[in-house]
Amino acid sequence: MFDFTNKTVVVTGAAQGIGYETAKGIVAGGGKVIILDLNEEKGKIAAESFNGAATFYKVDLGDAKNIREVIAQILVDTKENVTGLINVGGIVSTKKFQDITDAEWERTLRINLSGTFATCSALYPHFKENGHGRIVNVSFVAGKIGGGLLGTAAYASSKAGVNGLTKAIAKEGGPFGVSCNAVCPSFTHTPMTTALSEDKEKNALVISMTPLRRAAEPNEIAQMILFFASDSASYVNGEIGDCDGGIVLD
Repeated sequence: MFDFTNKTVVVTGAAQGIGYETAKGIVAGGGKVIILDLNEEKGKIAAESFNGAATFYKVDLGDAKNIREVIAQILVDTKENVTGLINVGGIVSTKKFQDITDAEWERTLRINLSGTFATCSALYPHFKENGHGRIVNVSFVAGKIGGGLLGTAAYASSKAGVNGLTKAIAKEGGPFGVSCNAVCPSFTHTPMTTALSEDKEKNALVISMTPLRRAAEPNEIAQMILFFASDSASYVNGEIGDCDGGIVLD
């Protein structure tokens, strides 16, 4: 359990999966969570499950204008008491490189990379003014190895972009007390990976590539996210941490 006493953290994609487990850890550590998700029904249910320690805002991570409007409203509603941002929300693209259309390429990068940029950009001035802020971006091992597990070229490119963005924010934000780190999971049992879980041949291939010989559970990925988001990682900045069962080994 990490200490989030007196912390209010914005978590995108927290209606389910890794995002929800991360929100659960923040609340367990004494903090409050602001859930951002496109799925209004699941988002409200998730927020209600935390008994007053969470609020929900609907957001479209593919719409930068909407993201900035929602973040601005959050800062008004919370009286600017936001201490952290965790970007979990995103989509996957599994088509082979030669089959990726311009539309799929644009949509994948718009949600995964530009959406992450917009949330970070919208909250960065607030963190900088307060002299403190912890940002954690959830990337994927695809961004390091070029895809091949779940996502392919478009997905890998979007996550490689997230890794680069993370380092850039860390470098510029560090002098102002704003840290930025990323977590790179591999195959994890979430709603987004259901298709892979049901494809026995593909599932077996991915598992065979993982030294631990199993997929991760969402709460396992959440532990590294929570560490980076907490004051326990007070001197960690610009780190792209693998939580992948040993696939990358760097």
